[in-house]
Amino acid sequence: MRLGFLMVALVAGALLAGLESPAPVLAQEASEMPPLPRPRPDRNAPAPAAPTTTSPAATATEAISALTNAPQPVTLTASISTGGAQVTEGLTWRVFDTTPDAQGELAMVAKSEDATASITLPPGEYVVHVAYGRAQTSDTMTVAPGANAKSIAIEAGALRLNAAVTGDIPIPSDLLRFDLFTAGGSESERTLVAEGVSPNDIVTLNAGTYHIVSHFGRINAVVRADLRVEPGQLTDATLYHQASQISFKLVSEPGGEAIADVEWTVQSPDGTTLFTDLGAFPSTVLAAGDYQVIAKQAQSVFNRDFEVRSGSPQEVEVLTAVY
Repeated sequence: MRLGFLMVALVAGALLAGLESPAPVLAQEASEMPPLPRPRPDRNAPAPAAPTTTSPAATATEAISALTNAPQPVTLTASISTGGAQVTEGLTWRVFDTTPDAQGELAMVAKSEDATASITLPPGEYVVHVAYGRAQTSDTMTVAPGANAKSIAIEAGALRLNAAVTGDIPIPSDLLRFDLFTAGGSESERTLVAEGVSPNDIVTLNAGTYHIVSHFGRINAVVRADLRVEPGQLTDATLYHQASQISFKLVSEPGGEAIADVEWTVQSPDGTTLFTDLGAFPSTVLAAGDYQVIAKQAQSVFNRDFEVRSGSPQEVEVLTAVY
Protein backbone atom coordinates (compact mmCIF):
# COMPACT_ATOMS: atom_id res chain seq x y z
CA MET A 1 0.00 0.00 0.00
CA ARG A 2 2.82 2.32 0.71
CA LEU A 3 4.34 1.76 -2.70
CA GLY A 4 1.12 2.60 -4.48
CA PHE A 5 0.79 5.78 -2.51
CA LEU A 6 4.24 6.85 -3.41
CA MET A 7 3.58 6.38 -7.12
CA VAL A 8 0.34 8.43 -6.89
CA ALA A 9 2.13 11.20 -5.03
CA LEU A 10 4.82 11.34 -7.64
CA VAL A 11 2.27 11.64 -10.39
CA ALA A 12 0.33 14.29 -8.59
CA GLY A 13 3.44 16.22 -7.83
CA ALA A 14 4.34 16.14 -11.46
CA LEU A 15 0.95 17.52 -12.46
CA LEU A 16 1.17 20.35 -9.95
CA ALA A 17 4.63 21.21 -11.11
CA GLY A 18 3.40 21.32 -14.69
CA LEU A 19 1.02 24.10 -13.79
CA GLU A 20 3.75 26.26 -12.35
CA SER A 21 6.66 25.76 -14.86
CA PRO A 22 7.44 24.44 -18.37
CA ALA A 23 7.76 20.72 -18.79
CA PRO A 24 11.23 19.60 -17.81
CA VAL A 25 13.54 17.98 -20.23
CA LEU A 26 13.66 14.36 -19.30
CA ALA A 27 17.13 13.02 -18.88
CA GLN A 28 18.03 9.67 -20.56
CA GLU A 29 20.95 7.41 -19.95
CA ALA A 30 23.51 7.21 -22.84
CA SER A 31 23.38 3.96 -24.80
CA GLU A 32 25.56 2.41 -27.64
CA MET A 33 24.74 3.40 -31.26
CA PRO A 34 23.08 0.51 -33.07
CA PRO A 35 25.19 -1.02 -35.93
CA LEU A 36 24.72 0.46 -39.40
CA PRO A 37 22.98 -1.77 -41.91
CA ARG A 38 25.34 -3.60 -44.33
CA PRO A 39 25.01 -2.70 -48.04
CA ARG A 40 23.41 -5.26 -50.24
CA PRO A 41 25.94 -7.27 -52.25
CA ASP A 42 26.11 -6.64 -56.01
CA ARG A 43 25.13 -9.96 -57.47
CA ASN A 44 26.81 -9.09 -60.81
CA ALA A 45 30.15 -8.07 -59.36
CA PRO A 46 33.04 -10.56 -59.87
CA ALA A 47 34.06 -12.58 -56.89
CA PRO A 48 37.13 -11.21 -55.16
CA ALA A 49 40.36 -12.95 -56.10
CA ALA A 50 41.74 -15.36 -53.60
CA PRO A 51 44.99 -14.19 -52.10
CA THR A 52 48.05 -15.89 -53.59
CA THR A 53 51.04 -16.98 -51.70
CA THR A 54 54.29 -18.48 -53.04
CA SER A 55 55.96 -20.95 -50.82
CA PRO A 56 59.74 -20.91 -50.48
CA ALA A 57 59.83 -24.48 -51.88
CA ALA A 58 58.01 -23.44 -55.10
CA THR A 59 60.34 -20.48 -55.58
CA ALA A 60 63.38 -22.74 -55.19
CA THR A 61 61.96 -25.26 -57.68
CA GLU A 62 61.40 -22.56 -60.28
CA ALA A 63 64.94 -21.28 -59.80
CA ILE A 64 66.39 -24.76 -60.22
CA SER A 65 64.24 -25.39 -63.32
CA ALA A 66 65.36 -22.12 -64.88
CA LEU A 67 68.97 -23.01 -64.20
CA THR A 68 68.81 -26.56 -65.54
CA ASN A 69 66.85 -25.59 -68.70
CA ALA A 70 69.02 -22.63 -69.65
CA PRO A 71 71.30 -23.08 -72.72
CA GLN A 72 74.73 -24.38 -71.75
CA PRO A 73 78.03 -23.82 -73.59
CA VAL A 74 79.13 -26.67 -75.90
CA THR A 75 82.45 -26.99 -77.76
CA LEU A 76 82.75 -29.39 -80.73
CA THR A 77 86.02 -30.58 -82.29
CA ALA A 78 86.95 -33.33 -84.76
CA SER A 79 90.05 -35.34 -85.60
CA ILE A 80 90.92 -36.92 -88.95
CA SER A 81 91.12 -40.36 -87.34
CA THR A 82 91.18 -41.98 -83.91
CA GLY A 83 94.18 -40.47 -82.17
CA GLY A 84 94.92 -38.38 -85.26
CA ALA A 85 95.42 -34.67 -85.75
CA GLN A 86 92.59 -32.24 -85.14
CA VAL A 87 90.85 -30.91 -88.26
CA THR A 88 91.39 -27.15 -88.48
CA GLU A 89 89.16 -26.22 -91.45
CA GLY A 90 86.48 -27.45 -93.80
CA LEU A 91 84.05 -28.85 -91.23
CA THR A 92 80.28 -28.48 -91.13
CA TRP A 93 78.52 -29.27 -87.86
CA ARG A 94 74.80 -30.03 -87.46
CA VAL A 95 73.12 -30.87 -84.15
CA PHE A 96 69.71 -32.57 -84.05
CA ASP A 97 67.12 -33.22 -81.38
CA THR A 98 66.59 -36.91 -80.58
CA THR A 99 62.79 -36.74 -80.72
CA PRO A 100 61.37 -37.20 -84.25
CA ASP A 101 58.74 -34.74 -85.47
CA ALA A 102 55.39 -35.64 -87.08
CA GLN A 103 57.19 -36.56 -90.31
CA GLY A 104 59.60 -38.85 -88.46
CA GLU A 105 62.56 -36.48 -88.95
CA LEU A 106 64.91 -35.05 -86.35
CA ALA A 107 64.78 -31.27 -85.98
CA MET A 108 68.11 -29.45 -86.43
CA VAL A 109 68.74 -27.26 -83.39
CA ALA A 110 72.21 -25.88 -84.21
CA LYS A 111 74.65 -25.53 -87.11
CA SER A 112 78.23 -24.27 -87.41
CA GLU A 113 80.92 -24.19 -90.10
CA ASP A 114 83.74 -23.44 -87.67
CA ALA A 115 86.41 -26.10 -87.22
CA THR A 116 86.01 -25.64 -83.47
CA ALA A 117 82.30 -25.02 -83.04
CA SER A 118 81.08 -23.05 -80.01
CA ILE A 119 77.31 -23.34 -79.52
CA THR A 120 74.77 -23.27 -76.68
CA LEU A 121 72.14 -25.95 -76.05
CA PRO A 122 69.69 -26.69 -73.22
CA PRO A 123 70.59 -29.77 -71.18
CA GLY A 124 69.43 -32.98 -72.86
CA GLU A 125 70.28 -35.64 -75.44
CA TYR A 126 71.35 -34.76 -79.00
CA VAL A 127 72.73 -36.28 -82.23
CA VAL A 128 75.84 -34.56 -83.61
CA HIS A 129 76.67 -34.84 -87.33
CA VAL A 130 79.95 -33.58 -88.80
CA ALA A 131 80.92 -33.46 -92.49
CA TYR A 132 84.44 -33.05 -93.85
CA GLY A 133 84.31 -32.89 -97.62
CA ARG A 134 82.45 -36.07 -98.60
CA ALA A 135 83.45 -37.77 -95.35
CA GLN A 136 80.89 -37.67 -92.56
CA THR A 137 79.93 -39.30 -89.30
CA SER A 138 77.43 -38.93 -86.44
CA ASP A 139 77.46 -39.53 -82.70
CA THR A 140 75.22 -38.93 -79.68
CA MET A 141 75.91 -36.25 -77.10
CA THR A 142 74.57 -35.44 -73.62
CA VAL A 143 74.51 -31.78 -72.58
CA ALA A 144 74.59 -31.17 -68.82
CA PRO A 145 74.60 -27.94 -66.77
CA GLY A 146 78.03 -26.33 -67.07
CA ALA A 147 80.67 -26.43 -69.79
CA ASN A 148 80.38 -29.30 -72.31
CA ALA A 149 82.89 -30.59 -74.88
CA LYS A 150 82.55 -33.24 -77.60
CA SER A 151 85.32 -34.58 -79.87
CA ILE A 152 84.57 -36.86 -82.82
CA ALA A 153 86.97 -38.97 -84.91
CA ILE A 154 85.83 -38.86 -88.54
CA GLU A 155 88.06 -41.70 -89.85
CA ALA A 156 88.58 -39.91 -93.18
CA GLY A 157 91.13 -40.17 -95.95
CA ALA A 158 91.62 -38.51 -99.33
CA LEU A 159 91.75 -39.68 -102.93
CA ARG A 160 93.43 -38.01 -105.92
CA LEU A 161 92.74 -39.50 -109.36
CA ASN A 162 94.25 -39.24 -112.80
CA ALA A 163 94.26 -41.31 -115.98
CA ALA A 164 96.36 -41.81 -119.09
CA VAL A 165 96.33 -43.83 -122.27
CA THR A 166 98.36 -47.04 -122.03
CA GLY A 167 101.97 -46.09 -122.59
CA ASP A 168 101.67 -43.07 -120.27
CA ILE A 169 100.20 -40.90 -123.00
CA PRO A 170 98.55 -37.98 -121.18
CA ILE A 171 94.85 -37.26 -121.57
CA PRO A 172 93.63 -33.65 -121.82
CA SER A 173 91.89 -32.76 -118.55
CA ASP A 174 88.75 -31.52 -120.34
CA LEU A 175 88.23 -35.03 -121.76
CA LEU A 176 88.58 -36.83 -118.43
CA ARG A 177 86.22 -37.23 -115.48
CA PHE A 178 85.63 -39.70 -112.66
CA ASP A 179 82.60 -41.10 -110.84
CA LEU A 180 82.97 -42.59 -107.36
CA PHE A 181 80.68 -45.28 -105.93
CA THR A 182 80.60 -47.31 -102.76
CA ALA A 183 82.00 -50.83 -103.13
CA GLY A 184 79.63 -53.59 -104.19
CA GLY A 185 79.43 -56.71 -106.27
CA SER A 186 76.99 -55.24 -108.83
CA GLU A 187 75.73 -51.89 -110.09
CA SER A 188 72.54 -52.15 -108.04
CA GLU A 189 74.54 -52.63 -104.84
CA ARG A 190 76.61 -49.48 -105.33
CA THR A 191 75.72 -45.95 -104.25
CA LEU A 192 77.00 -42.85 -106.02
CA VAL A 193 79.33 -40.86 -103.78
CA ALA A 194 80.74 -38.24 -106.19
CA GLU A 195 80.09 -37.56 -109.87
CA GLY A 196 82.15 -35.76 -112.52
CA VAL A 197 85.29 -35.39 -110.42
CA SER A 198 88.09 -33.64 -112.34
CA PRO A 199 91.59 -35.14 -112.55
CA ASN A 200 93.94 -34.23 -109.69
CA ASP A 201 91.12 -32.98 -107.49
CA ILE A 202 91.52 -34.11 -103.88
CA VAL A 203 88.34 -35.74 -102.62
CA THR A 204 87.91 -36.32 -98.88
CA LEU A 205 86.10 -39.58 -98.13
CA ASN A 206 85.33 -41.90 -95.26
CA ALA A 207 87.95 -44.61 -95.02
CA GLY A 208 86.96 -47.68 -97.02
CA THR A 209 86.90 -49.24 -100.49
CA TYR A 210 85.39 -47.38 -103.46
CA HIS A 211 84.49 -48.32 -107.00
CA ILE A 212 86.03 -45.80 -109.44
CA VAL A 213 84.80 -45.24 -113.00
CA SER A 214 87.08 -43.23 -115.30
CA HIS A 215 85.53 -41.68 -118.43
CA PHE A 216 87.82 -40.67 -121.31
CA GLY A 217 85.55 -38.71 -123.62
CA ARG A 218 81.80 -39.33 -123.57
CA ILE A 219 81.25 -42.51 -125.57
CA ASN A 220 82.76 -45.85 -124.61
CA ALA A 221 86.28 -45.30 -123.32
CA VAL A 222 85.66 -46.37 -119.72
CA VAL A 223 87.96 -47.94 -117.12
CA ARG A 224 86.90 -49.26 -113.70
CA ALA A 225 88.88 -50.02 -110.57
CA ASP A 226 88.33 -50.63 -106.85
CA LEU A 227 90.53 -48.47 -104.61
CA ARG A 228 91.10 -48.45 -100.86
CA VAL A 229 91.13 -45.16 -98.91
CA GLU A 230 93.02 -45.30 -95.60
CA PRO A 231 92.22 -42.99 -92.66
CA GLY A 232 94.53 -40.00 -92.41
CA GLN A 233 96.21 -40.76 -95.76
CA LEU A 234 96.11 -39.36 -99.30
CA THR A 235 95.77 -42.09 -101.95
CA ASP A 236 97.06 -41.23 -105.44
CA ALA A 237 95.83 -43.41 -108.31
CA THR A 238 96.26 -43.35 -112.10
CA LEU A 239 93.97 -45.43 -114.32
CA TYR A 240 94.96 -46.49 -117.86
CA HIS A 241 92.69 -46.46 -120.91
CA GLN A 242 92.83 -48.57 -124.04
CA ALA A 243 91.51 -45.82 -126.30
CA SER A 244 92.42 -42.94 -128.59
CA GLN A 245 91.24 -39.56 -129.80
CA ILE A 246 89.89 -39.92 -133.35
CA SER A 247 89.25 -37.18 -135.92
CA PHE A 248 87.50 -37.55 -139.29
CA LYS A 249 87.57 -35.78 -142.63
CA LEU A 250 86.03 -36.38 -146.04
CA VAL A 251 88.56 -35.87 -148.85
CA SER A 252 88.61 -36.33 -152.58
CA GLU A 253 92.14 -37.77 -152.44
CA PRO A 254 94.48 -39.07 -149.72
CA GLY A 255 95.87 -36.17 -147.70
CA GLY A 256 93.49 -33.74 -149.37
CA GLU A 257 91.57 -30.83 -147.89
CA ALA A 258 88.56 -31.64 -145.72
CA ILE A 259 85.19 -31.15 -147.41
CA ALA A 260 82.74 -28.97 -145.47
CA ASP A 261 79.11 -29.56 -144.49
CA VAL A 262 79.40 -33.30 -143.93
CA GLU A 263 77.05 -35.34 -141.72
CA TRP A 264 79.00 -37.93 -139.77
CA THR A 265 77.88 -41.16 -138.09
CA VAL A 266 80.07 -43.71 -136.29
CA GLN A 267 78.67 -47.17 -135.60
CA SER A 268 79.85 -50.25 -133.74
CA PRO A 269 80.10 -53.60 -135.60
CA ASP A 270 76.53 -54.49 -134.49
CA GLY A 271 75.15 -51.30 -136.05
CA THR A 272 74.74 -49.27 -132.84
CA THR A 273 75.21 -45.55 -133.47
CA LEU A 274 77.88 -44.18 -131.13
CA PHE A 275 78.65 -40.73 -132.51
CA THR A 276 77.08 -38.12 -134.81
CA ASP A 277 78.26 -34.68 -135.83
CA LEU A 278 78.09 -32.09 -138.59
CA GLY A 279 81.17 -30.36 -139.93
CA ALA A 280 84.38 -30.66 -141.84
CA PHE A 281 86.68 -31.98 -139.13
CA PRO A 282 84.81 -33.62 -136.19
CA SER A 283 86.59 -35.51 -133.43
CA THR A 284 85.73 -37.84 -130.56
CA VAL A 285 87.24 -40.49 -128.27
CA LEU A 286 86.71 -44.20 -128.88
CA ALA A 287 87.85 -47.33 -127.08
CA ALA A 288 90.19 -49.62 -128.98
CA GLY A 289 88.23 -51.77 -131.45
CA ASP A 290 86.57 -51.92 -134.88
CA TYR A 291 84.06 -49.36 -136.18
CA GLN A 292 82.37 -48.01 -139.31
CA VAL A 293 82.12 -44.34 -140.20
CA ILE A 294 79.49 -42.95 -142.59
CA ALA A 295 79.91 -39.54 -144.23
CA LYS A 296 76.96 -37.92 -146.02
CA GLN A 297 77.62 -34.86 -148.19
CA ALA A 298 74.63 -33.44 -150.06
CA GLN A 299 73.02 -36.49 -151.69
CA SER A 300 76.19 -38.61 -151.64
CA VAL A 301 76.99 -41.13 -148.92
CA PHE A 302 80.46 -42.53 -148.25
CA ASN A 303 81.60 -45.02 -145.63
CA ARG A 304 84.68 -46.73 -144.33
CA ASP A 305 85.57 -49.44 -141.81
CA PHE A 306 88.40 -48.50 -139.50
CA GLU A 307 90.23 -49.71 -136.39
CA VAL A 308 91.04 -47.69 -133.28
CA ARG A 309 94.37 -48.54 -131.72
CA SER A 310 95.16 -47.43 -128.19
CA GLY A 311 97.71 -44.65 -128.26
CA SER A 312 98.22 -41.18 -129.63
CA PRO A 313 95.46 -39.27 -131.51
CA GLN A 314 94.54 -40.70 -134.93
CA GLU A 315 93.00 -39.26 -138.09
CA VAL A 316 90.57 -41.23 -140.27
CA GLU A 317 90.11 -40.12 -143.90
CA VAL A 318 87.04 -41.05 -145.89
CA LEU A 319 87.56 -40.84 -149.65
CA THR A 320 84.94 -39.74 -152.15
CA ALA A 321 86.57 -41.92 -154.83
CA VAL A 322 88.17 -45.34 -154.86
CA TYR A 323 91.91 -45.43 -155.57
